Amino acid sequence: MMSSGTLHNPIIQASGLTRLYSLGKTDVIGISRVDLNIAQGELVVLKGNSGSGKSTLLSLLAGLDRPTRGQLTVAGHDLMLSSETALTQFRRETVGMVFQSFNLLPTLSVIENAVLPALLAGAPYGDVKTKVMALLKWLNLEHRRTHLPSQLSGGEMQRTAIARALINDPQIILADEPTGNLDSRNGAAVIELLADLNQRWQRTVVIATHSSLADSYASMKILLKDGEIAGRT
Repeated sequence: MMSSGTLHNPIIQASGLTRLYSLGKTDVIGISRVDLNIAQGELVVLKGNSGSGKSTLLSLLAGLDRPTRGQLTVAGHDLMLSSETALTQFRRETVGMVFQSFNLLPTLSVIENAVLPALLAGAPYGDVKTKVMALLKWLNLEHRRTHLPSQLSGGEMQRTAIARALINDPQIILADEPTGNLDSRNGAAVIELLADLNQRWQRTVVIATHSSLADSYASMKILLKDGEIAGRT
């Protein structure tokens, strides 16, 4: 297990990271003064009650939202200073996101959903097809590749979302409550897939979850409370 205090070259580095949201004349804290170092190849589990800041932190790490103040560098990208164009490229190439609600396009098949980020990044379909078929085989989705999301189980939809998150070979996988809409069996299977990505291919994985399913795989567990880090193990 790696210690966050002895990292020399963290893939994720945050200092004083703060995100405030304006609600009328009041500032609502998303996260406040978060200091965080995550090494390449770690599997980090973020814990905390609803409203603790887990999703806010993941949105900042993914470049989906900008910090109010502080410093945030992810895989060499300064996300405080990046342009919108640079952030778009960062989201396509550096991070892969897995959401509780799957976020699949309902009119596209499994294979079409999975290849979409690569096509948006400009990769030729012929080059992507071999990679996506290997992913679908690993995820046991080959036989479902032409099905629409409405024809899939929850577990199959989440595995499709994982294929989509991996298609551009991101260095970092960010998962926001990935088991939240799944039964215990499918939830455990999804966590095992994320752990396999971490262990076999050394992908850095950050999972925000209420569940304890990922705890045994974690190299670091972080507890958030009221937008601040309340503990780490």
